[in-house]
Amino acid sequence: MGRHPEHDEVPRDTVATFHSYLHGGTSSLLSTLPTLIVFPIYKTVFRQQLHNTLVRQAVVQLYKEGPVKLYRGVAPPLLMRTLNGSLLFGLQDTLLHQLSSSSPNIIPISALPALAGLGAGVVEALVFTPFERVQNVLQNGQNDRRLPTLRSVLVRLRADRLAVGYYRAFLPIAARNAIGSCLYFGLKGPVCAVVEEQGLSPTASSFISGTLTSMAISFPLYPLSVLVANMQARVGGEVEGVRRCWRMLLESRQWSMALYRGGCLVILRSCITWGITTAIYDKQQRRAG
Repeated sequence: MGRHPEHDEVPRDTVATFHSYLHGGTSSLLSTLPTLIVFPIYKTVFRQQLHNTLVRQAVVQLYKEGPVKLYRGVAPPLLMRTLNGSLLFGLQDTLLHQLSSSSPNIIPISALPALAGLGAGVVEALVFTPFERVQNVLQNGQNDRRLPTLRSVLVRLRADRLAVGYYRAFLPIAARNAIGSCLYFGLKGPVCAVVEEQGLSPTASSFISGTLTSMAISFPLYPLSVLVANMQARVGGEVEGVRRCWRMLLESRQWSMALYRGGCLVILRSCITWGITTAIYDKQQRRAG
């Protein structure tokens, strides 16, 4: 096909940046199917995080609530997942180009993807903390009577100031997302290169890279997700700070590995999801040139 003259007028960096946002959103959208399928498992883990219960007890809780409420709270993560991929990959690529052109001799080139990922993670937290807050309120069965619908949750959170309402637990979310994005973008390229040297196809290498990178990130950051779930699931009552909530959480888990209860399922889901997302995104980027 011939090229149109007006296409030549668009700067290549602008096109490449647009592709990053588009491909990030597309890859995340395609990986939402596993999220939809395994949502009951995710909700089981959430109950473990919140109530420090065994898998069997959490399953019994959900069974008693019935199938209608099983997918209560699924809308925010589905919407968040798609928008998250577009913002995360697109913004990281934008920041990477800005850092590459503004400080070529100050910061090592190998460190730029990780640094751009750090900035993208902070912005991600700013945008998506309200989504996570709504999701965690909806998934907490104790809120079913007082806040039976999504609309009721939105109205209730809007009545509080931001730090208590929509942006409850912003600091641990920002720390988790910034560190996670920094490690993901810093590691996935080198890991993919090492795997590809073993003779695997680019797509398979990207999938394994995303899986291994996610595993390395999810395990150390999982306690932060437990902290966020416990801080965000309840509405009203006494509001505790991050340090106080963290200490209360450790005490309730008896300073033991109970803090990782449900972690295996979450880490497995994260590995599969990010493996698929990475493979699709990298393949799209290769096709776009």
